[in-house]
Amino acid sequence: MSMMGKIVRNHLVPEVSIIVPTYNERANIEALVKSVDAVMGHVAWEIIVVDDDSPDRTWAEVARIAAVEPRLRCVRRVGRRGLASAVIEGAMAASGDLIAVMDADFQHDETILPKMFDMLIADDADLVVGTRYAAGGSVGDWNATRQQMSGFATRAARALIGNRTSDPMSGFFMARRQVFSGSIYNLSSQGYKILLDLISSYPGTLCIAEVPYTFRNRREGESKLSPMVLAEFAFLLIEKLSRGWIPPRFVLFALVGGLGLGVHLIVLSLLIGAGVPFISAQGAAVAAAIIFNYVLNNEFTYRDRRLSGLNFVGGMVMFAVICSIGAVANIGVANLAIEETNSWSLAGIAGAIMGAVFNFGGASSIVWGRNRKRAVVAS
Repeated sequence: MSMMGKIVRNHLVPEVSIIVPTYNERANIEALVKSVDAVMGHVAWEIIVVDDDSPDRTWAEVARIAAVEPRLRCVRRVGRRGLASAVIEGAMAASGDLIAVMDADFQHDETILPKMFDMLIADDADLVVGTRYAAGGSVGDWNATRQQMSGFATRAARALIGNRTSDPMSGFFMARRQVFSGSIYNLSSQGYKILLDLISSYPGTLCIAEVPYTFRNRREGESKLSPMVLAEFAFLLIEKLSRGWIPPRFVLFALVGGLGLGVHLIVLSLLIGAGVPFISAQGAAVAAAIIFNYVLNNEFTYRDRRLSGLNFVGGMVMFAVICSIGAVANIGVANLAIEETNSWSLAGIAGAIMGAVFNFGGASSIVWGRNRKRAVVAS
């Protein structure tokens, strides 16, 4: 039994809580539990799977295994999605004094968990990072493009935290509970790069150690890597560098709005070229832009609150109403601005900002902020 272990009512209190965020990882759960059990030895552990209501019923598989393995439990999240927020919820539910974070797909090397534990205890570190970039570590068989993307992201992350770790983009680490509790109110909870968020949010100085490992291929299932992962990383940097003054979701909402303007102009040009009267062409172009913006925002900006079925149709109607009111607000502010400044450019910018802020607020609180219920599926 390790120096931190203790018995309470004949149950070993976990020394390490291992947080495993999941989405469609059913095929990996049983093997992961067995692998962790095999390597942890005398260290008392628990695994908390935080599942974003996976369609493959990962949560049901966890419940099945937990019936005979009390060190495994599940936090099933309905209506919420995202790796960073899942890790935060798992950490807040953890019993251990040390909290580890790793993926379920075996790309992270579970055999270094005991070494991370020993470094936190023996070296008095606050945080131990599983690194692919220190001596002895490797990214495995990544192709050149992925290596270049990771290298660029790592350099960008250093603009936020400096050279405090060789692998700020790592999703594999172990930390003392107080690192999470000390950062909790400053964490973004957006995106996938929780380690970077954690280091940049902690109010004091962290003692960071590293353990090299080789990044492995996924055991089962499909990769979660997508362009949105890269976009969310950029938004995290924006939020942290701006000290929270620029919400990442608003950045994406504004970018979609810019694309929608392009769609508007293209449709308007095509219809006028086809001989359609301007008023009719303008109306059709506005409708096309609203539909375009709604679909993209539903798919990307608010993907963690994505609407489907009848909710999708109702959301589109509400989005159109909000955008119409936003257009009125745009015009009103622009009119006031031109009276004060006598500059059409400044007035136009002021109106556009007002319209964007109004649309974003309305969309976030009404269209994608409503409580939605799903049919209950028996487990």
